[in-house]
Amino acid sequence: MVRILTIRNHQFNWGDRTFLMGILNVTPDSFSDGGQFNGIEKALKQAQKMISDGADIVDIGGQSTRPNAQQITLEEELERVIPVISALRQQSDIPISIDTTRAIVAEKAVTVGADIVNDISGGTFDQEMLPLVAKLNVPIILMHIRGNPETMANFTDYQDLIGDINQFFQERINQAITWGIKKEHIILDPGIGFAKNYQQNLEILRNIKIIKNLGFPVLIGTSRKSFIGTILKQENPLERIWGTAATCGYAITQGADILRIHDVKEIYDIAKVTDTLIMNN
Repeated sequence: MVRILTIRNHQFNWGDRTFLMGILNVTPDSFSDGGQFNGIEKALKQAQKMISDGADIVDIGGQSTRPNAQQITLEEELERVIPVISALRQQSDIPISIDTTRAIVAEKAVTVGADIVNDISGGTFDQEMLPLVAKLNVPIILMHIRGNPETMANFTDYQDLIGDINQFFQERINQAITWGIKKEHIILDPGIGFAKNYQQNLEILRNIKIIKNLGFPVLIGTSRKSFIGTILKQENPLERIWGTAATCGYAITQGADILRIHDVKEIYDIAKVTDTLIMNN
């Protein structure tokens, strides 16, 4: 695996510690924080809080990807994310990722200051995404999914979950490299909660090391998700912080490189202590 990724003044030395990606949903309908930050002033305040709490990346998205989420128009997505990215870039050199499946949104986001493309479809929803990312020369997070947020709950029938995920990744990696995306610019996300049921989410967490065998950094996103609610019998996503913390600590022990989270302050402490225990820092 390529060991170092440099973004602006920030170095990501994979394997030295766990990195934290703070979630900033500028949406009215995301599953746990919809409507809280869908205005520039609120979004910037939250971004600055996450940065001060220890976030290494701020991930900005304008299209909800919760189960059964409906697709918004291109214009709506652009109106939600571009002003926030532009304003945050003027305030901070924090690496910013744009959470989108649309190449046009990715391009405009990078133009105003985003550094990473975070595509939940692994570049499959928009055939222009991979060639665009190659042209922009920025990192891309390739996530595994079946169907789309509206239909993914119907696609959880796997013959070999981890094998199928790795096969999907190998195909997307090959496509990305063919288009000219550098190996060091590829990050993998197995897509916990995306076309995965309760048991399958647990299986992914228990097999991160197998996904790591592909030779790329792995991002894990468990934050406040429903499988944690199932374990805790907790329907309110806001009450799943410490359940999330447990999954994050475990994911670190299994080799996760990035954790995508809502609750940066709490998970920062979890990651710091877990890293110290397993890496002898």
